[in-house]
Amino acid sequence: MSDELWRRDEIESPCVKLCTIHPETRLCLGCARSMDEIARWGRMEAEERARIMAELSERSPAPKGRRGGRKARLER
Repeated sequence: MSDELWRRDEIESPCVKLCTIHPETRLCLGCARSMDEIARWGRMEAEERARIMAELSERSPAPKGRRGGRKARLER
């Protein structure tokens, strides 16, 4: 078999296969993309994907501080 048969140009993706959406930030805990960005990723232009990938390191998919436990949940 030829290597050409198996070679494909895949769309670059920040996915690390830890796909869990944080309920407050609505960002994936693995890659920090929003649900909308994940859904549209395959249809985006390369420039838009590159822009988003450049922004991901600045995003915080989950709050850094403690949430406050039961007391904080009851106060919400």
